[in-house]
Amino acid sequence: MSSPPTAARSAGTCRPERPLREADKPMTTSTVTETPHALPGPDDITRVELENGITVLVRENFTSPAVVVNGVLRGGALQESREQAGLAAFHSSLLTRGTVRHTFGELYEEIESNGASLDVVSGMHTYSFGSKSLSEDLPLMLGLLAEVIREPTFPEEHVEKVRGQIITGLQMRAHSTRSMASLAFYELAYPPDHPYSRSPEGYIETISRITRDDIVAFHRNLGPRGAIFVIAGAVGAEEAVRLVEEAFGDWENPEQPDIPQAPPAPRLTEVRTRSVPIPGKAQTDIVLGYPGPPRSAPDFQAARMANSILGVFGLYGRLGDSVREQQGLAYYSYSRLTGGLGPGPWRIIAGVAPSNVERAVESIRAEVRRLVEEPVTPEELADNKSFFKGQLLLGLETNEGVAATLMTMELHQLGLDYLHRYRQIIDSITAEDVQAAARHYLDPDAYALAVAGPEPSG
Repeated sequence: MSSPPTAARSAGTCRPERPLREADKPMTTSTVTETPHALPGPDDITRVELENGITVLVRENFTSPAVVVNGVLRGGALQESREQAGLAAFHSSLLTRGTVRHTFGELYEEIESNGASLDVVSGMHTYSFGSKSLSEDLPLMLGLLAEVIREPTFPEEHVEKVRGQIITGLQMRAHSTRSMASLAFYELAYPPDHPYSRSPEGYIETISRITRDDIVAFHRNLGPRGAIFVIAGAVGAEEAVRLVEEAFGDWENPEQPDIPQAPPAPRLTEVRTRSVPIPGKAQTDIVLGYPGPPRSAPDFQAARMANSILGVFGLYGRLGDSVREQQGLAYYSYSRLTGGLGPGPWRIIAGVAPSNVERAVESIRAEVRRLVEEPVTPEELADNKSFFKGQLLLGLETNEGVAATLMTMELHQLGLDYLHRYRQIIDSITAEDVQAAARHYLDPDAYALAVAGPEPSG
């Protein structure tokens, strides 16, 4: 038997020969299915609420023998104190390190021998978990998920191993220009008491003092209320619901706290800057941005369209064309809009030569000003609408993509008919909507700017 793999930082995982799923990039492409003739909707999505507060969604797909489980539990870094930053990430990394019934090695062997995968990842608002297997192994995988979620033992030896791995990762982070610019940006863009201002991975000093007792106590936050299970693949809907109920239907936790909510983030009214010196680097990373809209905001899709035009579409939109291609000021320049359960960031990210920092920032600000002050062109709007609609269809070509999309629909209460309405939603966005959203969230004269790289010479 091969040695059990090292768990990735901020996640508990038993996944042979596969990289850890990235929670903020849910649409992966490893289980190929046929392109559906009809978008998933109320007629072929089964949705059941269990008595203990778990919601189960199932979309059948018998074109391959695989099945994907995608789930969330409410809780995460929002429930940490600043003094225990990184506790949720530490906790999730230990969930697969042993249960009442299986050691870490036994769990790994059970999963590997069936060619399956299983992981648990902590986030700010939720824990994401999932598995991928043949449909015949779905009962096994749901049983193992129930073990790691409901019956982890947090062995002391693994607590120390994982602590060492996390601290090593944090030491490496301190030498990454991109990571340190991002860390400083969050501290600038959000108030000091806002949970988004701190690192969900924690800091060396906080991870160093977290104890096993802290982890055991934090585990009591997890419970069935608000949990969501999405199952997509070669299993009947009734059977899938029955299997979830067998594994999780009797789960209760009277201590489970209320579902955590992130407070709103005030609009920036000034320029806030920070420079993080990292000696010996040849590149400087820039993060310029703002608190953005939650996914539930009425103007979210218009903001998403504005973001795509600014720094996503094609070779990173206007930013890629202007800052990188035309002016040659950046190795890369793009924008990202998070749009989660809270006021996630709207960031512009660029990697530049140290001598180009000031000019790159001014060029980025010019593109922000243009987006705020001028309507986007009809061609840009049409191209990005086509891109959005095509992107959705590509995402639905896999079981993973279907499961991730249904999870988004349920988590953000978009309705089972959301995909049927999606084309109309996108087509209805006007240039005025895009400009209004840009004005709402962006300001070329009031922003957070974090820069990480070598200290200026001279």
